[in-house]
Amino acid sequence: MGKEAISVSVNDVNKLIGMLNGALAEEWLAYYQYWIGARLLEGPMRLEVEAELLIHADEELGHAVLVVDRIIQLGGTPVINPNDWAKHARCAYEEPSDPYIEKILEQNLAGERCAIKRYQEIADFTNGKDHATYQMAVQILNDELEHEEDIESWLTDLNRIKEEWKKARM
Repeated sequence: MGKEAISVSVNDVNKLIGMLNGALAEEWLAYYQYWIGARLLEGPMRLEVEAELLIHADEELGHAVLVVDRIIQLGGTPVINPNDWAKHARCAYEEPSDPYIEKILEQNLAGERCAIKRYQEIADFTNGKDHATYQMAVQILNDELEHEEDIESWLTDLNRIKEEWKKARM
């Protein structure tokens, strides 16, 4: 991105690059959380959910590509050391120490809700000022909203299965 384009795009490019580096770190953590959770998953609906979690992981990786490209376009340096991801991220990585499907989904749901806040913040910061970053943030935000809905639906299905199982045991 040229200097003039950067100068008219946002009021504080350094703040935006910091926000994007936070998002980048969170995308890498989300990618790994989805990927490893899918591999460890146990419980009902495992096969269906595993396949979707791997798709979500790939989408998070795609988001990381978009974000890193934008950081570079803005003249910034992306987070280059994985040891620094936790320092930049607001969204926590939750170790999937309990592989039960419901626990894995709850962890991923927390991550998605955090990501929704992050991309809404970036969209608000760039709206009307930096159209390229705004459009990227809205695109990723839409994906994160879809992920949240998927996870909520699976959790609803799991609760329904538990209710039906309890009824059958009575």
